[in-house]
Amino acid sequence: MKERSKATGAGGEGSSTASSANDQPPGTDTAAATLGKNCQEFPNQLSIPFSKLTFPMTKASTPIIDFYKGRSVFITGATGFVGKATVEKILRTCPDVGNVFILVRPKAGCSVAERMEDLLNNSLYDFLRAENPDVLKKIVPIAGDITLPELGISEDDQRKLIQNVSVVFHSAATVKFDEKLKLSINVNVQGTKRMVDLCKKMQHLVALVHVSTAYANCEREEIEEAIYPPPCDPYKLMQSVEWMDDDIVETITPQLIGNKPNTYTYTKALAEHVLTLEASELPLCIVRPSIVTATWKEPVSGWVDNINGPTGLIAACGKGVLRTLLCHRNKVADLIPLDYPVNLIISAAWYLATKKSRTIKVYNCCTGTQNPLKWGQLENWGFKHLTVNPLNDVMWYPGAYFRSNAVMNNINDFLIHYVPAYLMDICARLSGKKPIMLKIYGKLTKALNSLRFFTTHEWRFATQNMLTLYDIMNPEDQKIFNFNVKEINWPSYIGKYCLGIRKYVMKDDLSSLPAARKHVRKLYWVHKFTQFFLILIFWRAIMFRSDTARQLWSFMFGMVLRMARMLPCGEGI
Repeated sequence: MKERSKATGAGGEGSSTASSANDQPPGTDTAAATLGKNCQEFPNQLSIPFSKLTFPMTKASTPIIDFYKGRSVFITGATGFVGKATVEKILRTCPDVGNVFILVRPKAGCSVAERMEDLLNNSLYDFLRAENPDVLKKIVPIAGDITLPELGISEDDQRKLIQNVSVVFHSAATVKFDEKLKLSINVNVQGTKRMVDLCKKMQHLVALVHVSTAYANCEREEIEEAIYPPPCDPYKLMQSVEWMDDDIVETITPQLIGNKPNTYTYTKALAEHVLTLEASELPLCIVRPSIVTATWKEPVSGWVDNINGPTGLIAACGKGVLRTLLCHRNKVADLIPLDYPVNLIISAAWYLATKKSRTIKVYNCCTGTQNPLKWGQLENWGFKHLTVNPLNDVMWYPGAYFRSNAVMNNINDFLIHYVPAYLMDICARLSGKKPIMLKIYGKLTKALNSLRFFTTHEWRFATQNMLTLYDIMNPEDQKIFNFNVKEINWPSYIGKYCLGIRKYVMKDDLSSLPAARKHVRKLYWVHKFTQFFLILIFWRAIMFRSDTARQLWSFMFGMVLRMARMLPCGEGI
């Protein structure tokens, strides 16, 4: 995601070729050669039929598949990123599962039935709709709301869950980093307690898997697979915020969260502690993914449906909107492709139910210690893929510099983000159009500030429990429910990730790639001409205003001429 590779170790495999490639506009033979064959093949991969791309409907008999036969599952957060993929994976690999109950919250102007229709029409379910549409009938929507007493579930539906459910996946949460603390507590902490209260009534419960985050304890540099003491008493906090005015809670939020970067990590840590107190008698385990990004392989490479975290950064870079970012290139970007935590969640429930452990097992689902990716590598590989397979309607030639110096980043942010945005808004007003660029950069700055803590720090996450579970599984289950992060090929994955953003987030059809490449080639030369023009203006300004600069220029130019005259002039070779 940058124009010119810097010579650092973070560039890894990608940094050695970036400088030579970027001297040519994207789409030329040199730029294509830089990426190798894989990048050119991705569009063809994403355009072939789903049935040839994904794992087929599983007909094998394995311990994990047999475990889910006839068992009903209840999933909260099923309309979220991780929840959608969990539902799809269960139905595709365990077609003999009982019912898959999912908690669905009615939204204003959108009923449960309408939300279900939207869910099942998602591109993630294309394979199931084509190959086995009947299995989708196993999905049973349960109207409810995680923020309401008893999850807002009717008595009849509660009875249905209590009598039938064996496995619960609790992934419902508000994942907004800047969410109001009061709402974050209600959803992430009290919502977890409400879920546990329901689970205590379930007659056949054998596994409750709580989806947390690896960053729940991000004030620590080394994070074990253990539950740490809470930052405060969650029960006193829940009682206090109930009677407090929203403005008061907002005012005291910085003091409450202390050295945690946001309300999300703060409330996730509290939720884990609530589980130790409320669910000690339940068959419980916790899965902590790091930064969840697009799928690696299942059910299709590169699937993503939101602009959270790195996805939004890549999209903004690809559009040419994001040009500078505060980020330490040599630090680990602990990304985890979506299919890995999904497979771990499903496998952890099987292990929990069959081994009947009395302790709460915690699984850190992370890549940093086993297969690290540096931010600088993401920068290099992302730039290459965004120029060879660009987005549609790019505003400027893609590329963003990852800077570790906050002062330099702020200066560049003002000069290359806000100054052009201000000028573009003036032009928009003069032409009678609505000015939007300053508003766009205001939102972008807010998003970047919320991510800053994670792009300037790194952590060492212990993953022994995850590795042990994988080793326990038989070879067929390891293949079907793979979460061996050592197998991730990062350069290949970043290419699929960028194309997934293009197809699933930006909704750019792959047939538009030739036109997009042509457009970016033009922007390349506009970008280079602009750079040359600005350098020329700067040079002329210095020469015009400074006698010392003119004298220095004359001295250096004269010295070059003298050295040239001293070179031997051969008459032939």
